[in-house]
Amino acid sequence: MRKLLFVGAALSAMVAFAGAASAEITIATVGPMTGQYAAFGAQMKAGAEQAVADINAAGGVLGQQLVLEVGDDACDPKQAVAVANQLAGKGVSLIAGHFCSGSSIPASAVYNDSNIIQISPASTNPKFTDERPGPGTMRVCGRDDQQGMVAGAFLAKNFGDKNIAIIDDKSAYGKGLADETRKYMNEAGKTEVLNESYNAGEKDYSALVSKLKAANVDVLYVGGYHTEAGLIKRQMVDQGMATILVSGDALVTDEYWQITGDAGAGTLMTFSPDPRKNPIAKPVVDALEAAGKTAEGYSLYTYGAIQAWAAAATAAGTTDFDPVVAELAAGNFKTVLGDVKFDDKGDVTLPGYVFYEWKNGTYDYLN
Repeated sequence: MRKLLFVGAALSAMVAFAGAASAEITIATVGPMTGQYAAFGAQMKAGAEQAVADINAAGGVLGQQLVLEVGDDACDPKQAVAVANQLAGKGVSLIAGHFCSGSSIPASAVYNDSNIIQISPASTNPKFTDERPGPGTMRVCGRDDQQGMVAGAFLAKNFGDKNIAIIDDKSAYGKGLADETRKYMNEAGKTEVLNESYNAGEKDYSALVSKLKAANVDVLYVGGYHTEAGLIKRQMVDQGMATILVSGDALVTDEYWQITGDAGAGTLMTFSPDPRKNPIAKPVVDALEAAGKTAEGYSLYTYGAIQAWAAAATAAGTTDFDPVVAELAAGNFKTVLGDVKFDDKGDVTLPGYVFYEWKNGTYDYLN
């Protein structure tokens, strides 16, 4: 009997040790891993993988290692909801995603119902937080009303004597950004000569370009993504137009220049201050680049979202939804993005938007 008790105790200890040793916390990043916006999915995946590797190397979260799931929504709302339900079934603690606002907004209801924290690195439509389903829906990027305010004021001030047209791709992101930009530009006293919508995913925008040319458009504001913006810019140059293309943060990918070539020179866009220039981010940027991965665009925003959550979970002493949400709402977190703090809507209080210019195959701050 004594021998059996000893064996039983030893087995129990082994099981307990194995359970402690294998304890893991599953988190996920979700975005367009395939499709025409896959460049942004690659940014998110790179940032998430690096964050998980760095956090695990430092001991994990609460002594447990992070395991990363990668979800592909292809920026499609229905697919986003399906992926959200799949991840909810896997018991993930955090979603660093989605990318497109049109995906993040419907998916947020699934995460809220499942007590999963969602921190988007990229969804900028105001409705994402203004109409959020619960306190666990947040973002570390700015909002389109902030971005539109900067863009609208800039257009009115710098191109007040030029013919400006505003177009959008009808998406939650593109139309929302175009509407906000138009509103603030109009409030600043400048009226556009043309408003149009276009269909995303097409290759030939020559009819639209001909319409812009007939209206003598000097400056074109595009509410949409880099693929279509790049094609429109290239086709304007092909028709002999010297029109300046201005757009938002969906142009922060090298793929824009791959589409336009030298025709993209002079393109302007709004984006948050480049986190790659933060000294605190240098080790992460170096690690990403050494691995042949990108540190541009939303790579560091995804990294920062995971950092903030990990710090909140550490402060809460648990990964349970309510305590971590409370820490996120109250805390100030050191990240590659700088000090991250969330307001009562779940919006980040980081600095707003600035202008960049594309030239020589890359983008940098506009002088």
